[in-house]
Amino acid sequence: MSVSIAGRADWLTDKHLRRLLGALSEGGEEARVAGGAVRNALMGQPVADIDIATTCLPQETIRRAEAEGFKTVPTGIEHGTITVVAGGKPYEITTLRADVETDGRRAKVSFGRDWKLDAERRDFTINALYAEADGRVVDLVGGIADIEARRLRFIGDPEARIREDYLRILRFFRFFAWYGDGRPDAEGLKACARLKEGLAQLSAERVWSELKKLLSAPDPSRALLWMRQASVLTAALPESEKWGIDAIHGLTKAEKDLGWTVDPMLRLAAIVPPDAARMKTLAERLRFSTSEVDRMLRWALSTAVEPKTTEGELAKRLYRGDRQGFVDRLRLSLASARVRAVDDNDALLEAGGFSRLLAFALKWERPEFPLRGADLTALGATPGPKLGEVLKNIEAEWIEAGFAPDRDALLERAAQALAAR
Repeated sequence: MSVSIAGRADWLTDKHLRRLLGALSEGGEEARVAGGAVRNALMGQPVADIDIATTCLPQETIRRAEAEGFKTVPTGIEHGTITVVAGGKPYEITTLRADVETDGRRAKVSFGRDWKLDAERRDFTINALYAEADGRVVDLVGGIADIEARRLRFIGDPEARIREDYLRILRFFRFFAWYGDGRPDAEGLKACARLKEGLAQLSAERVWSELKKLLSAPDPSRALLWMRQASVLTAALPESEKWGIDAIHGLTKAEKDLGWTVDPMLRLAAIVPPDAARMKTLAERLRFSTSEVDRMLRWALSTAVEPKTTEGELAKRLYRGDRQGFVDRLRLSLASARVRAVDDNDALLEAGGFSRLLAFALKWERPEFPLRGADLTALGATPGPKLGEVLKNIEAEWIEAGFAPDRDALLERAAQALAAR
C-alpha cells in the first residue's frame, strides 16, 4: 500500500525546498526528506525542522546548493552533514551513510548509496522514514505500521542500537512520551535497563537536553514511570529516587485543565526535593544554564505556603522572597490538592486556597519602599551602618503594616527613630 504525506505537509510545496530537492536529484543522484518531518506529517503533528538525506557526497551537496544560490554551512561535514539555507530556512542535508565504528558516544561513518543501510543505522523505525518530493513515503523498516499503532521500536537488535550511542536509552523514553501508546516495547525496555550504566559515558549537556525534551512532552508521566521501573531514571536523575514522580500526573492534568503552559523546569521541580544544596549539585552535574540554575534555586529556597494564608501575609512573603519561587510552589501545591480533592473535601478546600493565592501572586506587583538613605541624611543622620540599620527597621515596620504608611508617615517615623538614638 502506497502512503503519501502530500496534502498533509504544506511545507513540501515550498518552492525553495523543491528546488533544493530537485538540484540534489539530478544526474542519477537522489534526495528525500528524512526522519522527524515525515513522522510528524504522518501523525498530524507540527514540523519544526526538515532534514534531507541524499546520495550526493558532501562536497557535491555544497556545489549543487550554491549553484542554486543557496548558502551552505559545513556544520558536520566529517559525518556528511551540510546545512543549507534556502529561502531563509535551514535544511540539514546528510549523505547516506553506515556506521563503521562506534564507542557509545560517537560514530565513524562511511558514505554510501544504499537507502536501506542508511535507514537501518537509525534508532527507531518511526524515525527512519523518507519522503520523495511528491510526498510518497519510503518505508524500509516497518515504520508506518509502528506509527499507526503508536508503537516505539528500535530498528533491529535494541542492545546493538544502544551500544552505538547510549543516549538512545533516554531517546527511547523521550519518543515514547511524545509518540507512544500502551506499554513500551518489551525488548527495548529490557535493553535500556540492562545498559543503563552506559549513560555515565555521555556528556552532561546531551543528557540534560534529552531529559528536558522528555519533560516537555504533553504528558511525560507514563514515560517517567517506565524509566523508574527500569532504574533508568535513577541513573540519569538520582535526586528523584527517594522523592518520587507521583506529582507529575497531577501537574500535567492541572496544566491541561487550567491552561498552564507546559514548563519542563516546573515538572523537574515536581520530581526532585526542594533542597537548595542538592539542586545546586544537580545543576552543576547537568550543566544547567544560568537561568535554569536560578529558577531551581529560587524554588528550593522559597518556603511552603499554607492554603489558609491571607493575601496580606503572602504579599509580605513575596516582598521578602522571590515571586517566581512562590508561584512554582503554589502551582505544585495546587496540582497536588486537585488530585486529592476528587474524594477529599479538605483537599477541595485546600485547592481553593491555593488557587486564590496563586491568582494573587501572579498579579502581585512589588511595592517600592518610599524612603532612601538620602532622606535620613536630610533629617540630620550621619551616613554609615547605623543609618542603614534605622532604614532597615523602618522598612520592616512598613512591611508589617501592609505597605500602608506613606512617605510622610515614614519620614515622621524616621525622625522619631533618629531622635531616640
